[in-house]
Amino acid sequence: MFSHVMLGSNDIDRSKAFYDALFTSVGGKPGIKDPKGRLIYMHNGGLFLVTPPINGEPACHANGGTIGFAAATTDEADTWHKAGVAAGGTAIEDAPGWREGGGMRLYLAYLRDPDGNKICAMHRG
Repeated sequence: MFSHVMLGSNDIDRSKAFYDALFTSVGGKPGIKDPKGRLIYMHNGGLFLVTPPINGEPACHANGGTIGFAAATTDEADTWHKAGVAAGGTAIEDAPGWREGGGMRLYLAYLRDPDGNKICAMHRG
């Protein structure tokens, strides 16, 4: 359904350090910076970008928004979460673990990136 996800950042170098740590912790490659200063990550068939806002206004996060990244295992979700905290992210919500409801069982690990965006690693049980 999705072609890509893009988030805004007020500090691309800080975002690169953070997202490089996340993606390399689960076997991905560091981001590539394009001529417009955007970071591009390609991993497991997905495309994730981080950009300074085109309109010159400060980047801000969405209240109620979450971007979820697929995790192959619970260990991968935990590794992702630990790498994110070590690289300047903030652990939020409950600790990484299983959640059940609505007939689903999901392993979730939530973070806020350095710009305040809510992100999550999710493994389906």
